[in-house]
Amino acid sequence: MRGHPQRREIERTIVSLLEISRSSTDANEWRLIRGALADIRDGLAVFGPRRQTRKVTVFGSARTATDDPAYKLAEQLAAEAVAQGFDVMTGAGGGIMEAANRGAGCENSIGLNVDLPFEQHANRYVSGCDGRLLHFRYFFTRKLFFLRESDALVVLPGGYGTFDELFESLTLIQTGRTPPIPLVMLAPPGDDFWPTLMRDVQAGLAARGLISAEDTALLKQATTAAEAMEHICTFYRVFHAAQLGEDRMELLLHVPIPPELLPDLNREFADVVSEGTISAGEGSDEEGMLRPCLRFQLDRRRMGRLYQLIDRINAIPLPASPALEQPGQRLGVSAT
Repeated sequence: MRGHPQRREIERTIVSLLEISRSSTDANEWRLIRGALADIRDGLAVFGPRRQTRKVTVFGSARTATDDPAYKLAEQLAAEAVAQGFDVMTGAGGGIMEAANRGAGCENSIGLNVDLPFEQHANRYVSGCDGRLLHFRYFFTRKLFFLRESDALVVLPGGYGTFDELFESLTLIQTGRTPPIPLVMLAPPGDDFWPTLMRDVQAGLAARGLISAEDTALLKQATTAAEAMEHICTFYRVFHAAQLGEDRMELLLHVPIPPELLPDLNREFADVVSEGTISAGEGSDEEGMLRPCLRFQLDRRRMGRLYQLIDRINAIPLPASPALEQPGQRLGVSAT
């Protein structure tokens, strides 16, 4: 461990385990700790080599039949995502998950299965993919990796499990506990599953003051695979990633924003900033590369407005360049 760049964090982790050992002799508690750590170890091993490819996670019902229009739509979505340079993640089960893994193919699928009290088999389109199927002991560690590794979420019709995944994702996005990523509600043309539900839910919550009106910007809706992927690719047209620290937000970009547009952004989005102004600069991405960025102190109660700011940035008319045309790659041409 000597010389390890994260030595201090490792030491703190070991100290926490030792502190638990002083107060707990319960075998079930230690099985929980061991199982959670094993899930995290396995997840990091699988995702570590695949960090440079963005990933679209597809949620939806395991009960969807192969002749259901939603099944075909999930398959089309996955194929379209792969064509745009993304990998596709699912819960590895049947129905919508099977369709998405089928559409993505073995080389571009990742399955995050979970052990259940009753027997559950991973679908055949991901079970044979070497090194691309994970078996989690716990739902909470599985959800951790879904949100940690996803660059976009697409939710098709489903039941309680799908709603759990949807609303936990929304909660983590709304509270700033996960960086901004696009979240698309997808259903076949003429299917009112999402439009009716989300209209009633969002209108009711907003009317009671339980969510902000701009929180509707956290969600997009689509009726075709191409439309869903257009939402996702547009989200990463200029915007690359967000880094949220204790007191500031950095929006890392593929290309710099023209300086003459900064005053307009500050006027339009003054309510996103808790103190000071939006300024341009450079920041380091996850690989240590310098990227142009916008930097400001974020009012964490205005996540919906942050999404509107990202939409505004992505809509800026900029000259075509390779840096703006590779949404599925984290590094893009700037790595070469």
